[in-house]
Amino acid sequence: MTSLVIDGRHNGPPGSGNGGWTSGLVAAAIGPGVGLVEVTLRKPPPLETPLAVVPTDAGWAVQDPEGALVAGAVRRTGDIPAVPAVSRTEALAATGRYAGHTDHPFPTCFVCGPQRADGLRIFPGRLPDGRTAATFVAPPDVSETVVWAALDCPGGWAVIDRDEAFVLGRYAVAVDALPEPDDECVVMGQPVHREGRKALVRSSLYAPDGTLLARAEATWIAVAA
Repeated sequence: MTSLVIDGRHNGPPGSGNGGWTSGLVAAAIGPGVGLVEVTLRKPPPLETPLAVVPTDAGWAVQDPEGALVAGAVRRTGDIPAVPAVSRTEALAATGRYAGHTDHPFPTCFVCGPQRADGLRIFPGRLPDGRTAATFVAPPDVSETVVWAALDCPGGWAVIDRDEAFVLGRYAVAVDALPEPDDECVVMGQPVHREGRKALVRSSLYAPDGTLLARAEATWIAVAA
């Protein structure tokens, strides 16, 4: 058994952990050598709370101190297709169209919140074909957990609109390489399909020279206003 704690700084909705950051912490706690991991969030991840990562017959369970299930994780089979990139210029232009600048369900989100000067400040705007694009400056302490977080919201904003908020439900990331600290990368999001309240999306991270660094696939869940 291993454990993790979601620092209060790494929130998504107020009072709970950012889904991408939380999932990345779970993957890091499971450790290398198990292949692609898919994390399913079962309840809002609590902040500043020790969470146990416990092996199970199916994979791993993430439990709070009372034993309640916060998340589960399994080995994922099958690769994740990449979302094609656009240029830095196109990504910067898309950032200017980011709907969250003026209408954001969670404006203090660590990844995409415009009210977070100390966050990742990834502002994915829509492209004409429905994809999202943004630039992302890798922090000095870039890690695989940071990459998991960075790929989270760009996928979500491919389906979020002003009439319907979504939260992350299930998430898998394949990290091929880390960006260099302070690199200005391009991050892409793409809607795949939607059924009822569930929307399948993908996202990808590209280095400044266009090298594909990481790919993600996620299921986002629409929540009541």
